[in-house]
Amino acid sequence: MIDKKNLLALKKEFEEFEEKREELIRISRDILKFSKHAIYSIHRDEIKQAEENIAEAEKLIDKCNNMLKKNSNLIDVSSYFASLEEYVEAKCFYGIVKHNKIPTNKELKVGYDEYFLGLCDLTGELARQAVLLATKKEFAKVRVLNDIVHDIFGFFSSLDIRNGELRKKFDAIKWNLRKMEDILYDASMK
Repeated sequence: MIDKKNLLALKKEFEEFEEKREELIRISRDILKFSKHAIYSIHRDEIKQAEENIAEAEKLIDKCNNMLKKNSNLIDVSSYFASLEEYVEAKCFYGIVKHNKIPTNKELKVGYDEYFLGLCDLTGELARQAVLLATKKEFAKVRVLNDIVHDIFGFFSSLDIRNGELRKKFDAIKWNLRKMEDILYDASMK
């Protein structure tokens, strides 16, 4: 017959896993939220607020990483990786605005998947920033952002990207680059 003691032990293991998984998902939502708030703060030129949001996201990322070290079976929680993409996007956007530099994946302590996807999304924020700068007639800054997006596009063009999430996001880079080129073209015609 069935070993009830074994089943109870498996039930306990299952419940503990689900509890940790749900905690990881909750924390991931907060990482995502703080990263999005950081991006919006940067667009509003509220750099101090962006720094605070990024710092909160980083605390939560450390917490998640510690959870993953102790529970390697949680590694497939996709919401955590989605939150890391958003964090990469926020931190890179902040790096450009504050330090004129995009941090590396090693500096951000993320793998190439999250880094690549975050870089792709970054181009959308740079295009939005270009629109805001163009309304202020700060076209030299728009050119700098355009050059960054052009470099990112050039890098991704060198990869053999198959269909999937990265392909979709790479295709979006083309549209973001086009938007920025249109802004610069319009400015040159005035």
